[in-house]
Amino acid sequence: MRIAVTGSIATDHLMTFPGRFADQLIPDQLDRVSLSFLADELTIRRGGIAANICFGMGSLGKDSILVGSVGDDFADYRSWLERHRVDTASVHVSELHHTARFLCTTDLDQNQIATFYAGAMSDARQIELGPVADRVGGLDLVVISPNDPEAMVRHTDECRTRGLPFAADPSQQLARMDGPEVRRLIDGAAYLFTNEYEKALCEEKTGWSEEEILDRVAVRVTTLGAKGVAIDRKGEAGLHVPATPVTTVADPTGVGDAFRAGFLTAVAWGLPLERSAQVGNVIAAHALEAAGPQEYDLGTRAFLDRFAQTYGKDAADEVAPHLTCPNP
Repeated sequence: MRIAVTGSIATDHLMTFPGRFADQLIPDQLDRVSLSFLADELTIRRGGIAANICFGMGSLGKDSILVGSVGDDFADYRSWLERHRVDTASVHVSELHHTARFLCTTDLDQNQIATFYAGAMSDARQIELGPVADRVGGLDLVVISPNDPEAMVRHTDECRTRGLPFAADPSQQLARMDGPEVRRLIDGAAYLFTNEYEKALCEEKTGWSEEEILDRVAVRVTTLGAKGVAIDRKGEAGLHVPATPVTTVADPTGVGDAFRAGFLTAVAWGLPLERSAQVGNVIAAHALEAAGPQEYDLGTRAFLDRFAQTYGKDAADEVAPHLTCPNP
């Protein structure tokens, strides 16, 4: 099963300020702030939702095709992804902009001042999926994850025109898109991914009820944080899959992306929806325990042991023949 994942590709530049922002702010001068914070720590992490999903799929042993836009500063990141079984040949390289990046400074009280530079991501609207499908011999599923909004709508429209099954994953872009755009994004999707808040926002933006959305998408997947995952299909009883317990919470960034990677990989293996959600939950737990969206390291035996502890040995035995993590 060939899966193309469209969406953002970015780097996160995370800095730590050993003080408190509040101590530097003068209440009656907030209309003309000019401040500089001397950070004592800088961490650069690979990110972007599409790249995170592809990385997660590769960590489970599944090849994927990344579709997005970057700058000419992408060489090292490209090499990293290709080492994790990601096909990057359909990534567009902008001649004008740098790769998107998130710059964030955090103080001692965990307050943050951040800036997101979209950069080359805006060029994603120029990408057509037809040549991608032709290059790889056809696509079985296209994931439309958060990206330049115009690119998301264009990719969805093209999937419908070409008859390509697609998964709608609008996520944080729901907030900035209007009702007609959101309706175009999800109508006809094979899968619709949201968290619990985005599920309600999706219904509010589209004006469609839960039942009306299920008339338009085949499978609706709603992540519920520590409560697990809900899966709904028209005319069938809803399915709830409990979360995988975690030992420590290091960083929630990219946890939803890891879940999607696991879910989609298991779907590609031909596993049922419940088992797919369980695979997604286990890899999401690994991501939550790591400091960064692509910092977890999976081993086949450890993954299966954790899977069996949560969901039972029989369920783990169904997954085992497919799983090929980088480490044994």
